[in-house]
Amino acid sequence: MAKTTKRGIVSAGLMAAMFIGALDVTVVSTALPHITKELGGLSLISWVFSIYTLTTCVATPVFGKLTDLFGRRIVFAIGLALFVLGSVLCGAATSMVALIVFRAVQGIGAGALNPVVFTIVGDMYPGEQRARMQGVFASVWSIAGLLGPLVGGYFVDYVTWRWIFYMNIPIGIVSFLLVFLFLHERFEKKRKRIDYAGAAAFSVAITALLFALVNGGEKYAWGSATIVGLFAATAVFLIAFYWIEKRAQEPMIPLSLFRLRIMNVSNIGGFLSFAVTAGMTIYPPIWIQSLLGHSATSSGLTTMPMTLAWPLAANIAGRWMYRMGTKATVVIGSCVVVAGCAWLMAVELSSPYWYLVGILIVVGFGMGFITTPATVLIQSAVGWQMRGVATSTNSLMRSLGQTVGIAVFGTVFNHYAVTGENAGLAAGMHAIFVIMFAVAIVNLFVMAWLPSHRQVMEQQKAAS
Repeated sequence: MAKTTKRGIVSAGLMAAMFIGALDVTVVSTALPHITKELGGLSLISWVFSIYTLTTCVATPVFGKLTDLFGRRIVFAIGLALFVLGSVLCGAATSMVALIVFRAVQGIGAGALNPVVFTIVGDMYPGEQRARMQGVFASVWSIAGLLGPLVGGYFVDYVTWRWIFYMNIPIGIVSFLLVFLFLHERFEKKRKRIDYAGAAAFSVAITALLFALVNGGEKYAWGSATIVGLFAATAVFLIAFYWIEKRAQEPMIPLSLFRLRIMNVSNIGGFLSFAVTAGMTIYPPIWIQSLLGHSATSSGLTTMPMTLAWPLAANIAGRWMYRMGTKATVVIGSCVVVAGCAWLMAVELSSPYWYLVGILIVVGFGMGFITTPATVLIQSAVGWQMRGVATSTNSLMRSLGQTVGIAVFGTVFNHYAVTGENAGLAAGMHAIFVIMFAVAIVNLFVMAWLPSHRQVMEQQKAAS
């Protein structure tokens, strides 16, 4: 008799895994002053974050494909094990270089957690239940974002910074047991062909791209031979990746995905909307601290309302999207983001603090209405055998949107703020706000091309 998946128990395990993955994004920043004081290597501090982002982005689609080939449970277990191993090594690091290397291991594991978790949720819950659960899981990111600085501060002040990594061990073990013991899958077991060449070409291309985006305009000028060479390498290896995927028996990212309108629209929209949110999390707090004269604590708390509005809206969208229409929900969310960006564009030096808080609430609410329905549409458009790679590809595009957004906005800001005077800072940030508004408008037009949920289901039925 086939064993039945215990959905409630597995969901708890998945939430625990998502929690430590999300917590690690924010908790480290609190401890960095103490880490550099003990380990040295202050000049390498940016790489503690950059290497994590880089390896996560590279690993995400690879793990997504592996879940479709070998099943969700084993790939989730491997990803979680790598993340916990990376955490143990980070906690034991004796130099900044070692910490960066171990953060790379952590990032590889994190590349499995987010897309595989949402893929398993898509497998376990059908229809409206899936939409509701996607909203619930989105709340985990918000809770982790709020607790991260508090937890990090507590361990740094009263224990040791090493425990910001060691605390992942017990939570990871519990998550592993709940998922591995109670998730039961049924899929056809046959010989699998791993697309090693495609994975290698993709990894080199994305690594070169992210290295260029992280260092361009900072360590190297955009027109320098290093950055130009990195962009050229990105183009060459992306072309090689396309050539390999056309011929591979089991392509890492099946090109047939890009014949689906839902995938193309959702990926472009995810890239654009997350570029906007990247700017939202960076520049309004800078405005509040540098131009309005508020404290660093007050500035840092500015983004908290957005992290609360986002999951609240995601839960509402998960419950309403089948009544309102999935496409309509996404378009409404995109309109709300446009409204928030328009309000931000109108901010002046005389504008009060609460304007910025209100803007972030509006944008966070709009993003909650975009992300949950888009994920559900993607997972509805493909069968089990492609759900992992479809979900992970969309996650990658969202991450790339954030990375590109940060790079573009940083270049614009540095151009205006070179003097360090308030007039230059205000002009630089206002130019960024205008760009964000333009990107939000483009995103709205892109999302208007989404097929309805009914059309997606009809297309999938016709293809099967």
